[in-house]
Amino acid sequence: MARLLLVEDDETIGHALQASLTLHGHAVSWVPTGREALGHASGDPFDLVLLDLGLPDLDGVVVCRQLRAAQPEAVVVMLTARADELDVIIGLEAGADDYLTKPIRLAELHARLRAHLRRVESGRALTAGPIALGDLVIDTASRRVTLAGTELTLRAKEYELLVRLAAEPGVAVSRETLMADVWDENWFGSTKTLDVHIAALRRQLATAGDRGAVPTIVTLRGHGYRLDVATAP
Repeated sequence: MARLLLVEDDETIGHALQASLTLHGHAVSWVPTGREALGHASGDPFDLVLLDLGLPDLDGVVVCRQLRAAQPEAVVVMLTARADELDVIIGLEAGADDYLTKPIRLAELHARLRAHLRRVESGRALTAGPIALGDLVIDTASRRVTLAGTELTLRAKEYELLVRLAAEPGVAVSRETLMADVWDENWFGSTKTLDVHIAALRRQLATAGDRGAVPTIVTLRGHGYRLDVATAP
């Protein structure tokens, strides 16, 4: 049973989502405000957070950023009526892993949640040895990543994306393959989230500066991405 935090101020939508999620076997805590959400987030960990960006008390993007800091292992899915691409990107960069636009289609919602929760469980079950590429070390047992001796703080999808690219260093990986392997093989939403997570990973890798052999994520236009491993100077 997954523990879900639902943050939605519309009473009709909140009741409908809580009932549907409970029917699918999830333990749902529903709160209508950002402050209540942050209060819940300071307690026991959640597996997944459904966050409406249009909250009455706090800006949803600010709440998203604080939820991510408080619950770094949780999957955060934004619920938004803001279909504009810039708003979506801002939300993803604030720490969300995915988004759904309103009105919410329940079949799509449950499909997305199943995909995210499967990834969480498979990641927890992974006990293979560490991956070492230059000065990048990924300990898959503890989900810890260090680069040139510095530990990186990665969101769940950033970590899974890095592991996928690091599994085949120097090999071109298509966008479709990355979406299937990191998100879900039956994914039918926007792939903009992939680009945002790649950009975030690049920023994380750049924090190592010139301190060692820092991998580079190369964009292959019209195809996907490749992780190139540099040699120390």
